[in-house]
Amino acid sequence: MRTALSLHNITYEGKKLSSIAQPGCIVVIIADWETGSDEVARGTIVEWEPGEIGNTATIFDIMAYDELFNLQQSQDNRYYAAGTGTKSAIMGIFNDWGVPVEKYEGPDVAHAKMPFKNEYLSNILLQLLDDAAKKGAPKCIIRAAKGKVSVLPKGSNKTIYHFDEDTNATLVRDKISTVDLVTRVKVVGKEDSEGRQPVEAVLDGQTQYGIRQRIYNRSEDDTLATAKSAAQEMLNEHGKPARTIVLEAPDVPMIRKGDKIHVKAGTLNGYYIIKAIRHDAGSRTMTMELEDEADNTTVANTTQALTAAASSYGEFNKGDIVILNGPVYRDSYGNGQGKTFTNRKCTITIKVDTSRPCPYHVDAIGWVKPSSITKA
Repeated sequence: MRTALSLHNITYEGKKLSSIAQPGCIVVIIADWETGSDEVARGTIVEWEPGEIGNTATIFDIMAYDELFNLQQSQDNRYYAAGTGTKSAIMGIFNDWGVPVEKYEGPDVAHAKMPFKNEYLSNILLQLLDDAAKKGAPKCIIRAAKGKVSVLPKGSNKTIYHFDEDTNATLVRDKISTVDLVTRVKVVGKEDSEGRQPVEAVLDGQTQYGIRQRIYNRSEDDTLATAKSAAQEMLNEHGKPARTIVLEAPDVPMIRKGDKIHVKAGTLNGYYIIKAIRHDAGSRTMTMELEDEADNTTVANTTQALTAAASSYGEFNKGDIVILNGPVYRDSYGNGQGKTFTNRKCTITIKVDTSRPCPYHVDAIGWVKPSSITKA
């Protein structure tokens, strides 16, 4: 969170305010609201600028950032072994940088091996949360309040404000663009002696918008399955029209990034998550960039499905006879994908911690995911 202020350079306890509110000083913004006075922003000053010549005695500007700013400005090398949990990795960064934590309500799934070299810590945190979401966890945000940070699911606020065009929505902009859309990814292999590359897979997305093709070059170290998975990630990231939604309204100081609101104005009708928000105390207005809550619904449904499936997976035990439809792996963390089997009858010979991606070893052929086996 960034706070930008222009202040009257008054005298406070015998000193000009500009000599007190300097870099390193903490500033707090208080709002008088329907529930009483409450803190809505806090940050440490990082920029200080007096007024122009002839105006230095009246006005000066400051800019402050919250506790997450240092993580955004700091690089580090981090290595997470396969099986490291999301919470452990994120809390480790907070602890190492001395960032106080109020609550952690985020995901805690087991990740594959994740090495980071010279990465900004903020990017590491976002990649951990993104990877957890791809594994079925709820989409989450990290934000600071009153000097402490929290990891929270998007739209988890209890108070939901409503905006409509008849009362408090002053401007709505809704834009859909297919300019950067990708609708097909082609996986190609190693060049032959004449420079030709064989086409090994073609993944189609929303081709009704036309063919917008990207190429994924499979390296010698990649299996075809790994290459196809990477190509699918390209489609997942760029394979749907980009939507930009902006809502302007009278300021509600308590609303934060990540909150859920309800809107019925213009083309909008339903619940939306705030991607970004700008509060303007001078004009007493706010500008919000929104995303449709439906974009998070699939994740929530996936989470419920995974939870239900997990209870079913827990029924497998050592000695059970199962039918395998899927690949085997070198270890219980899902490293080293091997041969894929169809309707292979097997016996579970080893069972380990079921929080691991592949907790069951079958016959002498390898480790398997719970989703790839059923009871015979």
